[in-house]
Amino acid sequence: MLWTKKTPGIGSLAGSAAAALAVVLLLGTPPAQADAVLDWNEIADVTSVAAGAPPVRARITAMTQIAVHDALNSIEARYLPYTDSLAPANPGASPEAAVAAAAYNVLVQTVPSQAAALLLAYESKLAGLACPAEYPSCVTDGVLAGEATADAILALRTGDGSATPHAPYTLPPGPGVWQPTPPALSPALFGGWAHLTPFVLNSGSQFRAPPTALFQLNSAAYARDYNEVKLVGRMDAETNGYRTADQSAIARFWPGAGASAGSNFNAVTRVIVAGRGLDAWQHARLLALVNIALSDSAVAVFETKYAYNFWRPVTAIRAGATDGNSQTEPDSTWLSYQPTPPYPDYTCGLTTNTGAALEVLRRYFGTDKIAYTFTAVGITRSYSSLSEAAAEAVDARVFGGMHFRTGCVVGIRQGEQVGRFVIQNSLRPLNPSEM
Repeated sequence: MLWTKKTPGIGSLAGSAAAALAVVLLLGTPPAQADAVLDWNEIADVTSVAAGAPPVRARITAMTQIAVHDALNSIEARYLPYTDSLAPANPGASPEAAVAAAAYNVLVQTVPSQAAALLLAYESKLAGLACPAEYPSCVTDGVLAGEATADAILALRTGDGSATPHAPYTLPPGPGVWQPTPPALSPALFGGWAHLTPFVLNSGSQFRAPPTALFQLNSAAYARDYNEVKLVGRMDAETNGYRTADQSAIARFWPGAGASAGSNFNAVTRVIVAGRGLDAWQHARLLALVNIALSDSAVAVFETKYAYNFWRPVTAIRAGATDGNSQTEPDSTWLSYQPTPPYPDYTCGLTTNTGAALEVLRRYFGTDKIAYTFTAVGITRSYSSLSEAAAEAVDARVFGGMHFRTGCVVGIRQGEQVGRFVIQNSLRPLNPSEM
């Protein structure tokens, strides 16, 4: 079959318990989505978890959604494509087949460990498609369109720096300087991501966050952030009455990894678009913009982190006697409530991503007053606006104990700059009425 020509050698799938389990994960949710774009976004969401940490996932889902967007627009041009020099597809090609082929071919190349499950999902989707009698090759032509856009984005991202995500970290310990954090003491990660080629930004440093009073360790601003996170972010703060049960739930709701996280803005976008009457082309553009913004904000945040190399609360609080600030009492046994990630504090990755995704949604729909309810890790949270969700993301990192508040607040602003630049400079509508 034409649509399996690029599948790596995966052998017989019969009787494979691992493949069956993966298919349950991919296809187990009820088929409640409105179109193939949302279906394959959900599949990409689940599949990308196997690729690793959030920055890696963001790059993969951005590539996937770009391929999907460009595949649909090669059939009917409504928005500027991301990739240049694509030949127009046959206008009678199946959009569903194009979406499936675009997503599948990106995912199977970028997450090869999931090839078996992806193939089963792909063939299942294509098997449900039918062509009109007068155009019996609509599925084949759709597959060709999707394969072409997948090839194009895969070629564009070859050599983009993703093969070397980490970089040596050699700064010696000192006041304000990031060091591996207890209890794991893991080495620095994603220093190389600062140099990843962005999708739309001109460079990773384009929106580098400015230095802040937080860096002045003897300042009142630093003491304020220090004492807040020391009090509410410590492991046993809830037991001691300094963090409420709701605040602990907020900290757990907003983890940075996993398809079931409160920060999963693909899933949040799928919730927000439900019932809004958008078609596949509109869904494809929105999801491409959201994922481009998420990936480029990750580049921006790691460029900022490793430009300043500012220490995390757990390091700072244990070394409070060394910072020259009389208002910062040390605690040599302090641990954060949620695990502290192995890279510098400033700016916050979660809030930068949040700012970027929510700014795209805000500008796409023309309002901040977008209410949504989302369930993650068994916790349900409701928001009356996108700004309310962003503010809670800031709180979450302080309640979790892994960030000073300033880096989280600045992260929202940094992300908003990225999201605004992305939606203003990519995938623009060809019809001025959609501007």
